[in-house]
Amino acid sequence: MDHYTAALFDGPGLPLRLASFRQIALQPGETLVRVTACTVCGSDLHTLAGRRSAPAPSILGHEAVGIEVASGRRVTWSIMACCGECERCRRGLEQKCERLFKYGHAEHTGAPSGGLSEYIVLRPGTTVIEVPDELADEVVCPANCATATVAACLRVAGDVRGRTALVQGAGLLGLTASAMASAGGAAEVHVVEPDAARRELARRFGATATHAAGAPAVDIAFEFSGRSEAMPALRVGGVWILAGAVFSVPPLSIDPEAMVRGLWRIEGVHNYRPQDLSAALAFLAGPGRRFPFAELVPRSFPLAEVNAALAFAAAERPPRVMIRP
Repeated sequence: MDHYTAALFDGPGLPLRLASFRQIALQPGETLVRVTACTVCGSDLHTLAGRRSAPAPSILGHEAVGIEVASGRRVTWSIMACCGECERCRRGLEQKCERLFKYGHAEHTGAPSGGLSEYIVLRPGTTVIEVPDELADEVVCPANCATATVAACLRVAGDVRGRTALVQGAGLLGLTASAMASAGGAAEVHVVEPDAARRELARRFGATATHAAGAPAVDIAFEFSGRSEAMPALRVGGVWILAGAVFSVPPLSIDPEAMVRGLWRIEGVHNYRPQDLSAALAFLAGPGRRFPFAELVPRSFPLAEVNAALAFAAAERPPRVMIRP
């Protein structure tokens, strides 16, 4: 492969620009992958709208699946590459590695590093996992972002079996959390979502009850909307996991006495550890099969129509839109 085409991000408010590049030689430890599909994440839309800072030019896109050129394996990969040696990596905080590299979020200076490209070069320190052929691209693409992040949230929250769970927000993260909590044996799964259509969809992803606002007291709550104005009602020993506020939001007011007396735990989750990507794929290939994940990606577009795809995503707000390079 001598050349590849990619969609370049030149700055907020500008259309992506298709460009052809000469492929540079692989460095030791690098892996070349031909991208077969990439879904548009909410963070990509935030970048395009200027709500999230990103270098320019860059190749956006990180929720991807492809074919490893050297082996012919169908694979997905972690959203980041970590060094495995720094103090944070040694503490199990690989997603906050001191030398972190994030796919789809880096300046384009040579090798392709985003999913909106015909090819991508994976760096050393990237977790690469083979994907079963029976899993559709629509199901697999979000695995290395949304699904793995939710897997991290459930890992941090602890065992959900027999417990009452609350999911705040019914976007892709929230729907996935509802499905994972249900499959994990939660006694009840409540979903809070102002949009009626999404509340109905949540029922198909394991929710036992849905609410436009408010919810009963629960054992475990997951915040994925990024717009919570108050803490959920937690039972004694309750846990609140926040993962949706990846952009600036108003601060929350928390009653310290209630937190102390209630033995509550509040924890933030951003991205995930390598083991969470493995857990995400295992879920999708196992208990996740009973949920209609493929329906959450209603349309796909060729790379040449990437701007039409982004316009559709912004206007129609489906959970995901797919690009096929």
